[in-house]
Amino acid sequence: MALTVPETIRRTATAGERVLFRTLKEFLPEDYIVYYEPEIHGRRPDFVIIGPDLGLIVLEVKDWTLSTIVQATKDEWIIFGRNQQQAIETNPYKKAEEFTFHLMNYLKKDQNLIQSNGRHRFNLKFPCGYGAVFSRLQTENLSKENLYSVISPQYCLARNEIDPDHEDFSEEILMEKLMNMFKINFRLREPLQREDIDAIRHHLFPEVRIGGEYQEQAPHQEQILLSMHNLKAMDVHQENYAKNIGDKNRIIRGVAGSGKTLILATRAALLARENPDWKIMILCYNVSLANYLRYLIDLKIQDLKEDGDQVSLFETSGPKKLGDIEVYNFHSFLKDKFNANENRIPHLIRSLQTSTQFVDRYDAILIDEGQDFESEWLQLVSQLVNPQTSSLLLVEDRAQDIYKRRRTYKQDLGLDFTGRSRILSINYRNTQQIVRFAWEFYQRHSTLKDKVAEQHIEGEIIAPKSTPRKGPEPYVYKADSFMDEMKKVCATIQRLHRKHHVPYDEMAILYRVKKSSKQNYISIIQRQLAKNNLPFYWVAENQGTKKTYSKDDGKIKISTIDSSKGLDFQAVFIVNVDNIPFELEKDKNREAALLYIAMTRAHKFLSLSFSGESEYTQFLEEMNERFSQDSIRADSS
Repeated sequence: MALTVPETIRRTATAGERVLFRTLKEFLPEDYIVYYEPEIHGRRPDFVIIGPDLGLIVLEVKDWTLSTIVQATKDEWIIFGRNQQQAIETNPYKKAEEFTFHLMNYLKKDQNLIQSNGRHRFNLKFPCGYGAVFSRLQTENLSKENLYSVISPQYCLARNEIDPDHEDFSEEILMEKLMNMFKINFRLREPLQREDIDAIRHHLFPEVRIGGEYQEQAPHQEQILLSMHNLKAMDVHQENYAKNIGDKNRIIRGVAGSGKTLILATRAALLARENPDWKIMILCYNVSLANYLRYLIDLKIQDLKEDGDQVSLFETSGPKKLGDIEVYNFHSFLKDKFNANENRIPHLIRSLQTSTQFVDRYDAILIDEGQDFESEWLQLVSQLVNPQTSSLLLVEDRAQDIYKRRRTYKQDLGLDFTGRSRILSINYRNTQQIVRFAWEFYQRHSTLKDKVAEQHIEGEIIAPKSTPRKGPEPYVYKADSFMDEMKKVCATIQRLHRKHHVPYDEMAILYRVKKSSKQNYISIIQRQLAKNNLPFYWVAENQGTKKTYSKDDGKIKISTIDSSKGLDFQAVFIVNVDNIPFELEKDKNREAALLYIAMTRAHKFLSLSFSGESEYTQFLEEMNERFSQDSIRADSS
């Protein structure tokens, strides 16, 4: 069964489009992607198919009958349109051809998608085809009416060739016809790799681009060309979520690293493109996450704009607006919009519910890290949604709940998400090793471990599933002192930067406690980094540093675990783990959630160090012993 975008076809699709959609989904291979009416550079072809052994095909679908067609030539067809008025239509085959040539010229800008040798040198390294589908005409009709003289059978599919319920239908014939819808037909010697397909999607669908991600450094001569391996694209499942969330109130619950923030940012950019008059607001809890969201939204909107139109959307003064999109952390929103603090929220809610005065409402509100929002906060925000659009998107992961927010959406807030919820259970951010390590820790230490749900929205916690991406096991280090910890951290940072080409701004040092009566931990962190000439930025120093946080500043980030929520890095160093769980914190589940959050900030490299003992360091030492035994067994086998 092929992957389709969207997962289901819209209600207003024609009967013929529905038949073809179902057939392509059911009978094409699992590694094929079928797009229905995708928006590509301002146009919407009916179907685009991408297959590793196929290449790319554009299909134009027509529900015309014989009585609809008045005259047909190779260039134009005269048909009976609405109200039986004659209309001139471009030959559907030619329409698909013209659009395919447009796509080919666009894709040729990427030198990595071009043949470097052979007789097809300087052409795309995969074939691009096109054809017309007549969903209400049989091959017999096309032949008798001499329509094959204006569209070759090679580029044409009739009803009996796409309808599984027809006695003449054959899966083999369907695949054979698709495989031959090419003017320049060549069989791929090797199937397209995932990187190739992601590069194609990256160019055709700018909304699926992942901006601001770490990119492996390429040799100098390869940097001259645009490397397809540096083109990051959303997974097809993530793309489906972002493009087809639907209207009205929606909730997305996902595990750490499932791309919740990316999907939310993409959704906001798409809403702004599709509804240019809408007022849109994104809310989150963390100040630093709000700044990162502004950066991410800016990238998304730039990707959706025409080439060359790269003027920044940030305003230099006033509220931070991105076109028609505003981004706030909740408390800044309260101050900016109402000049109020949390104590005033009940009064504000009552005023909004009873006031007949005009209220400045938003056509869409999107909330990231929704598990951090109090019930009253959500009640207030829900009053600001335009009742005509009722577009509220809530994204959350209750495994990352560190503020003990407990609510029932329908009873407490009046928000009904029944049938409007999505589950994201695949962790794309972390390697298998980090997912396994973090989840085993969480299951062992969280008080919510008995509320884990595999699939259903009713569960408190969603169990993560990892992607095939692998990496090193998390590095656990027991030191003699915190000074020794930081010396080891600095040496590892230098090695990752030198040997693995990890940029400094893709590394973070996370801590739970800034200082105690015995030691000033943050001072030691800063001194050791400075002593080794390592650039750093203390994110959590104060409100000002949180607001001016920038991912791409060339500096190692120092942050509390709380302020790292929603952020991610290639390498994460969690130091002073012996201060977790913090002795003054009574809520042990909060401490387990904090360490779980910290672990899942790391894409590939995770380090945990300590110089004392705690409940959690026992787990780390046990895991370290397991890694050592596995290594011994591997060496002896």
